[in-house]
Amino acid sequence: MEIDRRGFLRAVAAAGGALSALGHTACAAGEDDEARFVKEARHYEKLDEKKVRCVLCPRQCEVADLERGYCGVRENRGGTYHTLVHGRACSLAIDPIEKKPLFHFLPGTTALSVATPGCNIQCKFCQNWDISQKRPEQVPSRYLPPDLLARLAREREAPSIAYTYSEPVIFYEYMYDCAVEGRKRGVRSAMISNGYIKRDPLRELVKVLDAVKIDLKAFTERFYKETCKGELAPVLDTLKELKASGIWFEIVVLIIPTLNDGKDEIAAMCAWIAKELGPHVPIHFTRYHPTYMIRNIEMTPVETLEMARDTARAAGLAYAYAGNVPGHEGENTYCHACKKRIIRRYGFYIRGLDLKDGTCAHCGASIPGVWA
Repeated sequence: MEIDRRGFLRAVAAAGGALSALGHTACAAGEDDEARFVKEARHYEKLDEKKVRCVLCPRQCEVADLERGYCGVRENRGGTYHTLVHGRACSLAIDPIEKKPLFHFLPGTTALSVATPGCNIQCKFCQNWDISQKRPEQVPSRYLPPDLLARLAREREAPSIAYTYSEPVIFYEYMYDCAVEGRKRGVRSAMISNGYIKRDPLRELVKVLDAVKIDLKAFTERFYKETCKGELAPVLDTLKELKASGIWFEIVVLIIPTLNDGKDEIAAMCAWIAKELGPHVPIHFTRYHPTYMIRNIEMTPVETLEMARDTARAAGLAYAYAGNVPGHEGENTYCHACKKRIIRRYGFYIRGLDLKDGTCAHCGASIPGVWA
């Protein structure tokens, strides 16, 4: 069941009986005090003259009184930095976990997926630009506090909450509190992120998360600067930090023709991953569709995804996937030891599962991931 952002207000209203049964009312922004969305931010420093410096993401915005940071959802009020999106849900859906995509984390299950407006980079190819590139007051939203979100996940029998669609780093406090509430109820949490976050906030966050998916946009600083208004190096640092933390994580690379589809670049990326992160980190090469600011480039040829997948496997990466091509063999999971197929997929759905307690049903090899 999907409740997309355009139908969010209508869907929550239709679900009013279920919400009331949980003892809560989901109120639209503007129907009640905006203060309910405001909470003091984590990870900032107070400076002179009521200025603050945000140390949540690599931008480290220095923000004057009554101004906001780059993400547009964090505001300095009298020398105290605040998030404006705590509980401010603009999108809510129950998705297959494979849609994130996470292929080695509770396959075949669903995730209650949530987002607030905002992002800390600006990808010219963003598919969710109408929430990620807007300020909170520009996007229809509902008040969905952490305890209610966790209880809804339990009610809808979703074993995990996914923080997704926009950029969860910018709603860090909301994500953290939801993950804590989820754990109280046996619900896991997965962050679907661009990885643009500083080390200390990340170290704090992974203690309450169960999985992370990182969008690695490309493997050149030029691409990050020109196409995303960001930097590559901090994302690579995030990936290394995730490896050191021991949390389960996967990587997605959206392949855009002429911009990041060069074989040499992909080979360098895969060699770095194999060396720094290990051979068993899943990497998904997904197909680009024209959107937002880049509409003059056609969809990625399937052959390019196959080249990327072959390049990854040649670099020693055991779990390389082709995404957004339903029915392609690159959607399936093959055992790194015996090479036999152990998970058969079509799009976001499981069609066959040859795993037993996280091991290959054919040879008994332990398959990296979170399976139960």
